[in-house]
Amino acid sequence: MNNIWEKEEIIIWTQIILNSYEKLLRKPLITRKNVDKITQAKNLFNADFVVLSHNNNLNPIYNYGNKKALELWEMDWETLIKTPSKNTTEAISQEEREALLKEANRKGYITNYGGVRVSSTGKRYNITDIILWNLTDNNNQFCGQAATFSQWEKLQ
Repeated sequence: MNNIWEKEEIIIWTQIILNSYEKLLRKPLITRKNVDKITQAKNLFNADFVVLSHNNNLNPIYNYGNKKALELWEMDWETLIKTPSKNTTEAISQEEREALLKEANRKGYITNYGGVRVSSTGKRYNITDIILWNLTDNNNQFCGQAATFSQWEKLQ
């Protein structure tokens, strides 16, 4: 995981995350003015809030998680990018999660939702104030979804 943000594909994907967020929510996720793309990738990776994204497969697989996400999910980078995003959701919440993902697909983003998520070791967290948004590439083609949140509470 050393300097994952320096990899070209991560720099490109970070720009997709940041550009899509800014386009849909009309504000930057992180400070970008006068900051080069590598530094933006580093700053997003080291942010003090969680950022995750998954691809647009029928059963989406995570393709990005910043340092906070990796810590909370208790995974290394290589494990995360092989994990279906639904595997971090409690089974009882998957139907609700699917409905939220579909709503985000229709509207472009959703805000202020929450739910219980599960780390790789089975620790359960209630997360709140999640923002989930659609990701589009430079050709405006849908390529996945991302989420961010900064509030969570470990459940017993």
